[in-house]
Amino acid sequence: MNKHRSISREYANALTRRAFLRSSILATGVATLGAPAIAQPGSANDRLNVAVIGTGGRGTGNMNAVSSENFTVVCDVNEDALNLASRRAPDARRVTDFRRVFDYADEFDAVVISTTDHTHAFATLPALQLGKHVFCEKPLTHSVWEARIIREAANVANVATQMGIQIHAGDNYRRVVELIQTGAIGPVSEVHAWVGRAWGWHASEEDCQAANDIVCVQDRPAGEDPIPENLDWDLWIGPAPWRPFNEVYFPGPKWYRWWDFGGGTMSDLGAHWIDLPFWALNLDHPLTIEADGPPPHPELAPASMSAKYEYGARGERPPVTLTWYQGRLKPPILEDGGIPAWDSGVLFVGEKGMLLSDYGNHVLLPEEDFADFERPEPFIPASIGHHAEWVQACKTGEPTTCNFEYSGWLTEANHLGNVAYRVGKKLEWDPVRLEVTNVPEAAPLIRREYREPWELV
Repeated sequence: MNKHRSISREYANALTRRAFLRSSILATGVATLGAPAIAQPGSANDRLNVAVIGTGGRGTGNMNAVSSENFTVVCDVNEDALNLASRRAPDARRVTDFRRVFDYADEFDAVVISTTDHTHAFATLPALQLGKHVFCEKPLTHSVWEARIIREAANVANVATQMGIQIHAGDNYRRVVELIQTGAIGPVSEVHAWVGRAWGWHASEEDCQAANDIVCVQDRPAGEDPIPENLDWDLWIGPAPWRPFNEVYFPGPKWYRWWDFGGGTMSDLGAHWIDLPFWALNLDHPLTIEADGPPPHPELAPASMSAKYEYGARGERPPVTLTWYQGRLKPPILEDGGIPAWDSGVLFVGEKGMLLSDYGNHVLLPEEDFADFERPEPFIPASIGHHAEWVQACKTGEPTTCNFEYSGWLTEANHLGNVAYRVGKKLEWDPVRLEVTNVPEAAPLIRREYREPWELV
């Protein structure tokens, strides 16, 4: 049987490994998970040979971030984006279909993946199976099942992996993690994370315009637009169900609100904001998940919604609830004026107080109660840079901070919030069997069928 067809036995063993890894992290203060990478180049000064899959949008940013390395293959379904990459790397091989990139596996050591969410796993899995180091944009995958497959494949490959959640490399998140893990606010029983972005399905076009959404659409368009001359639309659709081209899907990030291609704000910005409590509280799989918001649209992710996760005790840490809010929905304590009205943030609620953080700042609350508080000495080292640590890991075998062991769990949890919203029921989650035990109709949202001939194996 193909190792990606049956995962329960491997996962049962992984639970024991996860417990060991978590205890090691708490003991050392190192925010890494998973096995060390295999170094392929000769030294840290050697240049990596890198294949770039997806060269427009985030792909351009990721190419900039690893510009010290040698680009040997560039790939995009959009010839305009491919031309831009070729001007930057004129000697690199040009490929349109990313499946063909791996025909030239001897030409690169590592792969940077910046495609649409629904093709992340299809570009990532063959790279891992070939023993290539991988940097993949967030969210790591399009579904819960894909996240598990990628996490397990990364553990087998034992290479350097990193998901693109760059905020993780900032000093602010490190100081917050230190405060939480050293008990500054006592045991944490609640976390609230929220973002002001309101992109997706709105109750009306007026609401959409008021939210400054980049595109206001209420349903799948009935007609079709001419396919741009330089775009291979069939390859762009990839494993998703076929639909005619329309400008409401392309170019990005318009596509991310459509369930067939992305997971909306929950899985997109959730990767950044839920990263902080995930790291600080050593979270992995939730026990239950429930969601709230407008009635789910069959095609479009919502602009506004919330999702509540219940996590069990972890060692000496008590159970904790984590609630996500986006768009118009906010934590009650914020709406009632109990904390500063930050547009986006993460609030930890502990026995001794609260900690409020965003990407770059944090504050202990109530501030007067912490006026004489002595902060712990920093014990999480500063990052050399989110992309730089991945490049260094490829060359030396040193660990990364957002490898696919860590990012796989985070991605699974975020996708489960969307599943709970779409089925409209509280989910009881079995992480070993990878199924919702009380809502069988959730199964197609955990693992979807792919358009022929696409298959993830």
